[in-house]
Amino acid sequence: MRVPDTGSIEILGMRFHAFHGCLPYEKTHGNDFLVDFRCNLDLSRAAKSDRLEDTVDYSEIYRIVAAQMAVPSELLENVAGRIRDAIEEAIPEIPEFEVSVSKLDPPVGGPAAMAKVTLKGGRGR
Repeated sequence: MRVPDTGSIEILGMRFHAFHGCLPYEKTHGNDFLVDFRCNLDLSRAAKSDRLEDTVDYSEIYRIVAAQMAVPSELLENVAGRIRDAIEEAIPEIPEFEVSVSKLDPPVGGPAAMAKVTLKGGRGR
């Protein structure tokens, strides 16, 4: 019996200008954010069929992420949680995944490239 082609799909560096944050300046001027998506799943069917129906549609993930990034939040944890929940609802067949939301140049009182929150999702959560 053949072992399934278990693998991962990643969509990295989805970039958005959004209005997430606790400070008044962040609410009016916004900041730049990166969102990364990673999932582990059986890719056997897609590896053989070459059909979009047999895998995760990257554009659907992007659409979900973009819709949630457009809703202002104070906390990155809330943004990541909403993205995770929306992906679970729209694509319940993904067994496990991670979503990371990074705020570039966060206002932390000194130099920092980014602040990042990662949440796990999927049926096994």
